[in-house]
Amino acid sequence: MNSTGLADCEDRDDALTTSRREVDELRAELEETNRGVVALYAELDAQAQQLQKATELKSRFLAYMSHEFRTPISAIRSIARLLSDRVDGPLTPEQEKQVGFVDTTATELAEMVDDLLDLAKIEAGRVDISPAWFEMVDLFSALRGMFRPVLHNPSTALIFEEPEGLPKLYTDDRKLSQILRNFVSNALKFTPQGEVRVSAMRVGDDAVRFSVSDTGIGIAPEHHAAVFDDFSQVDSPMQKRLRGTGLGLSLCRQLSVLLGGHVEVQSELGKGSVFSVTLPVQLQGQGPAQQAQEKAQKEAQEQ
Repeated sequence: MNSTGLADCEDRDDALTTSRREVDELRAELEETNRGVVALYAELDAQAQQLQKATELKSRFLAYMSHEFRTPISAIRSIARLLSDRVDGPLTPEQEKQVGFVDTTATELAEMVDDLLDLAKIEAGRVDISPAWFEMVDLFSALRGMFRPVLHNPSTALIFEEPEGLPKLYTDDRKLSQILRNFVSNALKFTPQGEVRVSAMRVGDDAVRFSVSDTGIGIAPEHHAAVFDDFSQVDSPMQKRLRGTGLGLSLCRQLSVLLGGHVEVQSELGKGSVFSVTLPVQLQGQGPAQQAQEKAQKEAQEQ
């Protein structure tokens, strides 16, 4: 073999050696990466288990505390009503004012406890969906009766539009009523004068949208995405004066998911708001409802 051929062989041997070394280095790097990925998956699994445990503990704590709070709150409200009824004698104007304040505050606290308990049940997967056929006119009539005793502001009118030409609905009317009650309560709270209007309309062939519109203070666009989050409150002078828990709308969102629907808000600052929930005309048995419940639990855990 001449010198040129020998040189070519040596070059090929060097190239082969270099290639093998690079392959070995890549293999070692790949093995190291694989070990890192395995370790990362193990860490993510551990964190997921910790998160699940923390969520379960939080739900258990909320449910326990909600039950424990109910007894003293009920006692406070009962005593306040006895005083308001003057069972033990007349009250001075100032005493009557203070007793009214106690009763109002206790009622707000009771509503907060109920919302906490409902959220805890949803996160724990313990909410029962009981669908049945019902007429929407009956639902509106019941809601009208619920709010009649609490309409103390003569400057704000609560109007229920008659649901004409709409089919019967097959869903959990109690959960739907709870959503609409929260919508109406919020609308009345933030509408010092004007009107709050409740309506329903057909959406396509298989859905109905319930809307609660008001002429109140409205919500700026930058707050729209957060209004249905837990403990979310709009930053406004009236909001600071009329403080709530920030749980009601979050509960509405999760209940709507359980019923196979969704909630929406349309609002402009100073020009009122429209809160709506869209539900299927017929909830498809317990299978889809169970899937919706699992979806609601997942969304709650991600908050």
